[in-house]
Amino acid sequence: MEERDTLTRRSFLGIAGALPFAWTVGRALPAWAAARIPVALQLYSVRGDCKQNFDAALEQVAAMGFEGVEFAGYFNYAANAAGLAAKLKALNLKAAGTHVRMDAFRGDALKSTIDFHQAIGCRFLVVPGDGAFTDPEKSKALADEMNAVAAALKPLGMATGYHNHVNEFKKDGDKTFWDLFAERTTKDVILQQDCGWTMAAGLDPAAYIRKYPGRTRTTHFKPTVREGDTGKKAIFGQDSVDWKPVYDACLSVGGTEWVVIEQEVYPDGKSPMDCTRESLAGFRKMFG
Repeated sequence: MEERDTLTRRSFLGIAGALPFAWTVGRALPAWAAARIPVALQLYSVRGDCKQNFDAALEQVAAMGFEGVEFAGYFNYAANAAGLAAKLKALNLKAAGTHVRMDAFRGDALKSTIDFHQAIGCRFLVVPGDGAFTDPEKSKALADEMNAVAAALKPLGMATGYHNHVNEFKKDGDKTFWDLFAERTTKDVILQQDCGWTMAAGLDPAAYIRKYPGRTRTTHFKPTVREGDTGKKAIFGQDSVDWKPVYDACLSVGGTEWVVIEQEVYPDGKSPMDCTRESLAGFRKMFG
């Protein structure tokens, strides 16, 4: 299984439009059986639909039953936060989060970033990839910068964090870059684990949630097939990830406020919307 080049998402963000100015009897029930976490869709899952007609795509996502959306661009609303807020309200969708570049936090862009996301009720501003993360000479500076951003956002009830792919689990010395980032950042910086990529890296996503309690405030549940697995497909519940321990860890120690489904592969020649609908159905079948 090959890792998606993070530049793909960065390019997508550019296409979408830049930011303004730049969640049994005799046996103890597992946590996931007794409680639930709101479910959102990462809109990168249906990026083609979003590019073609963003309003119609949001309407289809809402009709599926998602409670929120995580943005990867704003299309016709890039300079119209009030309009986007009104659209979300009309569809009964919450802004579960967004993926933004580090540039959105730098210089004068920070105020515009804050203003836009406050207007749409979006609290979690997550960086989906940055080359400095896995650069031994730049990784600490990136962590320091994210600490500063987190400190600026916290009084506003907002937070920032970082989203992993596979490369983040490469090692610098005897520690992975992911662990180094976790150690170098405060507990206010979200570790937005993409559980599919973590498994693809040969690691246990549930163990990583438990390793850093309270820091998985938002996480990606991406159906993923492990290389070499047969009889599996990238639809939630039919893939290779053992999701129940992951969900249990989110509920019990992760502090998770949003589960974000991301559909990145479209099996059987089906459309992104159809595969997304199937994965949401698989999630509901597993967790209710």
